[in-house]
Amino acid sequence: MFRKRPAVQESLFIPGKLSDFIPDDHILKRVDRAVAFSWVDEIVKDAYDECRGRPCVEPERALRLMVCGFLHGITQDRKLMREAQVNMAYRWFCGYELDESLPDHSSLTRIRQRWGVTRFRKIFEKVVSACVEAGLVGGDVLHCDGSLIRADVSWGSLVTTYVEKVAEENPGTEDSKSEEDSGVDENRKGSPELIVKAKKPKGTVKKVSRTDPECSMATSSQKQRLEPTYKQHTCVDDRAGVIVDVEVTTGEVSESCELMNQIDRVTNTLGKQPDTVTADKGYASGTNYEELEVRGITAVIPPQKQRRPAGNMPLRRFSYDSVKNIVRCPGGKILTCRNRTTYGWFYRATSSDCGSCRLKNGCVPESAKSRSILIVDGFCSLLRARREKVRGWDDQKVKLYNRHRNQVEGAHGEQKTEHGLRRAARRGLWNVQIQSYLSAAALDLKRLAHHGTKTTGRPLGSIYRLLHCHLRDIWRPWRKSYRTSLRSAW
Repeated sequence: MFRKRPAVQESLFIPGKLSDFIPDDHILKRVDRAVAFSWVDEIVKDAYDECRGRPCVEPERALRLMVCGFLHGITQDRKLMREAQVNMAYRWFCGYELDESLPDHSSLTRIRQRWGVTRFRKIFEKVVSACVEAGLVGGDVLHCDGSLIRADVSWGSLVTTYVEKVAEENPGTEDSKSEEDSGVDENRKGSPELIVKAKKPKGTVKKVSRTDPECSMATSSQKQRLEPTYKQHTCVDDRAGVIVDVEVTTGEVSESCELMNQIDRVTNTLGKQPDTVTADKGYASGTNYEELEVRGITAVIPPQKQRRPAGNMPLRRFSYDSVKNIVRCPGGKILTCRNRTTYGWFYRATSSDCGSCRLKNGCVPESAKSRSILIVDGFCSLLRARREKVRGWDDQKVKLYNRHRNQVEGAHGEQKTEHGLRRAARRGLWNVQIQSYLSAAALDLKRLAHHGTKTTGRPLGSIYRLLHCHLRDIWRPWRKSYRTSLRSAW
């Protein structure tokens, strides 16, 4: 029987508490049970004056608003405040009543400027400490990797720069006309017109953004074009996938240069040095291998393939004697240390030795009279890592490297798809650093809420995760061997 319902009468008064209308399994309710954010007052206390000024937005409420946004992938302040205006769970989590007015979106901008990068770093470290207390961080195995963050700039803002600084470092006075001949006034010295009239300085042309000069052009693959980006360097603990360290630099900073800084920061945060560090080929430098050996840390880093110069004898045919500091070529001649570069030392043979050598045609380039090679810093450690990889890693290292792909690369994917790290929300390095800290803290809070807090010992969720990874490590080799047997039978 068809029956039309009467018009719904809006209730003015609703009995019960605000938390009764929020499901117990809601992410904000689980995070609230996991962490008490009252410690933020002590972190930001020195940024406020207790006697002068207008009443501020409570630091705990401000932090809870930011955490709400990044837990749900909202990075824009306007969108966050519009959502908090109508979302009952946001109001309850941040401590606002239904009839209480919310702060303006610009207040969050001023709060980020007031607190600064250092205080947000302390907030992130406090969340990591909460994960350590809950038993989610072991600190024995670390997975390190870098990921690019697209800068908040348009393609139209990119310009090709002929920087005056480059012209000053490479003056064109020798090869170009003098100021009197060129007709340039002395008062206009250093102007762009002078640079155009002078000979073009040697060097790589660089593109920068006019709206965000701190970002740099970079790409993660040779098949993709360069983009204005920043780079996040991440360390993830092996036990439960908790991010224990993040740092943002410009996109052109090499990953290998940040590895030891990451380990130092993790050691200070956790109070212990890791036993094993895994990373991809981008970290395979001789300096990193040598420093990890000195510290007694096992490096699970696959070395890069040796590049053979076109028409020249490869470096592996030369033997390096670190005690005598010489290099011996395949023909038995000695290459001595000559000059220093950024990454190592150049060793060069004499022209007389190479001129009478029977291997000259396949060893010495046509444009040179003698052979010279570069021995990078930490070459002995790099050579040991290459030999170990050629002999084959043991099962433990293979498992750890497979977990590296799942843990740290999975954390990057989760941050970009769910926690607002795919693109920079604001411009400037310090803004992107704050965004990275909040995104990593949101991911760690979700890990903490998933496993349950205020419990002692290893959480049950962590046991399930470890069991799943163990079964996966057993399944993958069996599947690979099964496919190989099928191919051979076919």
